[in-house]
Amino acid sequence: MTAFRIGEAAELLGVSPDTVRRWIDAGRLSATRDGHGHRTIDGVELATFVSGQAGAADGRADASSARNRLRGIVTSVVKDTVMAQVDIQAGPFRLVSLMSREAVDQLDLQVGSVAVAVIKSTTVVVERSTPAMANKGRTAT
Repeated sequence: MTAFRIGEAAELLGVSPDTVRRWIDAGRLSATRDGHGHRTIDGVELATFVSGQAGAADGRADASSARNRLRGIVTSVVKDTVMAQVDIQAGPFRLVSLMSREAVDQLDLQVGSVAVAVIKSTTVVVERSTPAMANKGRTAT
């Protein structure tokens, strides 16, 4: 069984360790103590918790077949006469979209704007952690 320390869970969820501690203290997330007295969160428990937190970022998921919606802030807009590149920072993730200049102008996308990146793909590549990341999820003993 995989167990995560508070800092590891926080990194996976994109929140601070203090937020995870508050969730545990409030009873929203359960944790146990390991042999060293550190609080750990069971991997299945963490997955269940984060699935329960997931929802439509903008309430429009029911109107679209795309389910991958990442809300973030526009950090860069580069336009030429026909096309544009828009960079969005959504938590720890940088997303880059190439679209028509007309679309950028109609959406009034500017640095500092809030935007939702909607991703629809038929291919999703899943990788396991590399050996260097092996300590990110510990096997409980």
